[in-house]
Amino acid sequence: MYPDDSQASSLQENVYTPTELNHEARIHLEAGFGQVWVEGEISNLSRPASGHIYFSLKDNRAQVRCALFRSNTFSMGFKPANGMQVRARGRVSLYEARGDYQLIANSLEQAGEGLLKAKFEALKKNLEAEGLFEAAIKKTLPPYPLRIAVITSPSGAVIRDILNVLQRRWPVAGIRLYPVPVQGDEAAPAIVQALASANRHNWGQLIVTGRGGGSLEDLWAFNEESVARAIHASVLPVVSAVGHETDFSISDFVADLRAPTPSAAAELVSPDQMVLKHSLSQFEMRLKRSVAALLQSRSQQLDHLGHRLQQQHPGKRLQQHQKILQQLRQRLMFSGKNIIPVRRHQLQELARTLHAVSPLPTLARGYAIVADAATGTAIASVDAVLPGQSLLTQLTDGQISSQVDQVNKKMLEKKKV
Repeated sequence: MYPDDSQASSLQENVYTPTELNHEARIHLEAGFGQVWVEGEISNLSRPASGHIYFSLKDNRAQVRCALFRSNTFSMGFKPANGMQVRARGRVSLYEARGDYQLIANSLEQAGEGLLKAKFEALKKNLEAEGLFEAAIKKTLPPYPLRIAVITSPSGAVIRDILNVLQRRWPVAGIRLYPVPVQGDEAAPAIVQALASANRHNWGQLIVTGRGGGSLEDLWAFNEESVARAIHASVLPVVSAVGHETDFSISDFVADLRAPTPSAAAELVSPDQMVLKHSLSQFEMRLKRSVAALLQSRSQQLDHLGHRLQQQHPGKRLQQHQKILQQLRQRLMFSGKNIIPVRRHQLQELARTLHAVSPLPTLARGYAIVADAATGTAIASVDAVLPGQSLLTQLTDGQISSQVDQVNKKMLEKKKV
């Protein structure tokens, strides 16, 4: 026996067939790892008729084969495709028939920017359904703001861009900076707090919030639901200026106005002083022309009225009226002298006629007029008199009140006989 015969015998006892080796490897792999998460880019995707999905997850240096069985594909909520960044959860295993090392996935979700886009679309859909994007609830910005609150990073280019634009366009505006981080885990809570502070202080007439450009992950603080609801709750108008022109955030949809860039936000919230100066100059010229035209018109009116006043001077009109009055006085005196004798003669004639028909001469001869005391009606017959009736008897020099004791018609009848 050779010196190493014992070692050869030992090696002979541990020889595996390929089946045995792959089986042992699978057991060790599954027991050693358990459930794991693996993130990478999908490649070599295939969908056989069985409904299972087979693909590889790769990074820039390696790849691993993966299998997602049909029963686990229904809850994904998206359709996997080559080039998509995903995160797979499952167990590490080995396909014994070929000796392929693989990940048996039981769930698959979008990762990186794909995951963020999915979250973005889901939140956008929910907030839109709640009515947070409605145009009817958007607040109007003041046309000439004098106090502007800015919520952004104190060290970024955003605040410098805003200050430069306002200095050029609307230098009378005051700026109050509410410094916040604009990315990272602390950004969203800080932005929410700054929005609340700006509203509580009530110094600004409007709020500008935002940051410069970046990846979707960099801009994510402005896609957080807490920030969206804080903007919606703001009493002051909010202008959102997040990223570049092509970037859209949830804050843009909720804000009262979306600006494509921070510089554009400064332009949108401020009037252009040069335009205003030009407009004021135009107004001044128009005002001068209007005043000159008005003065000329009033001067012409004054001249016309002065000319009319010379023709219709009060002294001349007074002389005319005095002359007319004198004429009327003379006519009155003339008419009075002529009409008095005529009227006196007419009066005398009427007096004679009245005396002729008057009962007074008859009363003077001893006659009397008897009348009912209550009605004043003259009584011509005893038939109109009743016992107890009050009578008035008119004599030539006065009246006598009496009451009838009795009525006797016989005496009158005897006199008639």
